[in-house]
Amino acid sequence: MRSRRWGFALLLATLAAALAAPRGRAEDKINAKKKIAGVAHIALSGSFGESPPSDDPLFGNLGENFKTYLDRIKKAAKDESVHALYLRIDDLSIGWGKLDELTEAIVQFRKSGKKAFAYVESGSTKEYLAALACDEICVPESGWLMLTGIRAEVSFYKNLFEKIGVQADMLQMGDFKSAAEPFMRDRMSAPARKQLTGVIDDYYEKSIVERIVRSRPRKKFTAEKVKKLIDEGPYTAQAAVEAGLVDWTAYADDFRDYVKTVSRSEREADETSLVRNYGKDKKKDIDFSNPFALLKLLAAPPKAHSSSNPKIAVIYAVGAITTGKSEEGLFGAETVGSTTMLKAIREAENDDTVKAIVLRVDSPGGSALASDLIWNELKKSKKPIVASMSDVAASGGYYISMAARKIYAEPGTLTGSIGVVGGKMAIGGAFNKVGIKTEVISRGANSGILSTDKPFTDSERKSMTALMKDVYDQFIDKALAGRKNAGKKMTREQLVNLAGGRIWTGRQAKANGLIDELGTLDDAIAAARSMAKFPPGKKPELLLLPKSKNFLDSFLEDKLGARVPSLHIQQLLRELPELQHKLHGLDGLLQLRHEPVWLTMPYHLDIK
Repeated sequence: MRSRRWGFALLLATLAAALAAPRGRAEDKINAKKKIAGVAHIALSGSFGESPPSDDPLFGNLGENFKTYLDRIKKAAKDESVHALYLRIDDLSIGWGKLDELTEAIVQFRKSGKKAFAYVESGSTKEYLAALACDEICVPESGWLMLTGIRAEVSFYKNLFEKIGVQADMLQMGDFKSAAEPFMRDRMSAPARKQLTGVIDDYYEKSIVERIVRSRPRKKFTAEKVKKLIDEGPYTAQAAVEAGLVDWTAYADDFRDYVKTVSRSEREADETSLVRNYGKDKKKDIDFSNPFALLKLLAAPPKAHSSSNPKIAVIYAVGAITTGKSEEGLFGAETVGSTTMLKAIREAENDDTVKAIVLRVDSPGGSALASDLIWNELKKSKKPIVASMSDVAASGGYYISMAARKIYAEPGTLTGSIGVVGGKMAIGGAFNKVGIKTEVISRGANSGILSTDKPFTDSERKSMTALMKDVYDQFIDKALAGRKNAGKKMTREQLVNLAGGRIWTGRQAKANGLIDELGTLDDAIAAARSMAKFPPGKKPELLLLPKSKNFLDSFLEDKLGARVPSLHIQQLLRELPELQHKLHGLDGLLQLRHEPVWLTMPYHLDIK
């Protein structure tokens, strides 16, 4: 009897296994066919710094710079699990060069066959222009579109200086060299207004009107229609939809659900997965209760060992160009220190694995001496050099780019400004106001040429003018040699007509032969790769220079916390961005106050 029961039990078990096996295989087959449509979410906001990101775990920017954002979009384009891009665009504090490069990255994403969607809560012109690169644009019902045109703002400090007893005594080489005007005038000169008008017209016609016409083909906009729409702006969200400028009004959650639904439908998927902050490095948790963990954070991070693979060095020149080491100004602006740059260039030159150099420039210029020292070091390099211009590469920023075999810029880059300005700030009047008087005993007609007590005498002015003319002639000669080295046929007379301190957009500079190509940092890297004869299909490693400093190094270099007051000022300015924009011009002045000759464009030039 017991054997029958066991036999019956064995029979039931066998039948159960037989029945279960095919069902399991069917479920596995169903799961294998299950499709998930991936949506990559990336938030775009802020100023997108260019400099190599800090690897400081305590005060670093967690690996986020402008290139990082672009790389995240490019990664999503190649990622087979990603089928759409959802961009949350808000408060883009970037220039026109970065705007061009950002929109190009979105366009390239769409060329991979995937859709891009933009959500803009309250868009100004630049947020809207970035969103135009996407397939669809959404604004919340309570939002607005500040499409009102373009304007240039230049801040002038002459009246402020008069109130405090300071006089700017500046000289310039070139009728259009207006860098000193904010310190000496209370309004634009006729040449300055003329050149700035040409730049504004180029941005208005090409960067705004033409882009809107090109990006909204279904609306069949004409240039005249777009200009009329701009004149009638700003718009509520609903009015923007009715005008055909945006596609939807919805809140973020509803639009996100719409994006997921569209992606699931177009991919015929079963589910949609939204990957928040796609491609962004995760922040590591810090145990602040552990003193040893804190000490470890404050210690210098271990130096990464360079591989033996062939590389391209990307050397960043971001901020005002000064002599000495790179540092951060009182009001938060970065500097390009000649000492720091020379060290970076030599590191790239002496590294046998580095086969070419890309100079990434985002600088309005600065010290003539520092610019020339950097140019000379680049010129000595035996490796191919390609320059890539970001938002601004003007005056000294253009000067250091002249050493490259090829120069790339974005259509909206501000460049040129081949000219010289020099002088000093006479602050004796300010001292007099507070009861400080100065007496002088001197020998030599020009002994007071660098004194900040009084303006130039006639003899000092004559000598200073001669000095500046010599620097200007060097600038012209080296720019001409650089253009010929890049294969451009240009006479000195032609270059002089383009110089005189005039600024140009990248489009204008390309048409005039001041740069070689319109393109991105990746395009410049590709050109350097070709010059260095990298094997086909071999992707080069990038060596980013100058290397960032950690908090402890910065703290010690600033004489044990002398920079703390600056940090408080910068925190205040972050709360008052309008004031920060106004004071950036003074930041540049403070950084260059010991330099007699400058290659710089106006420090506070807002085109928005």
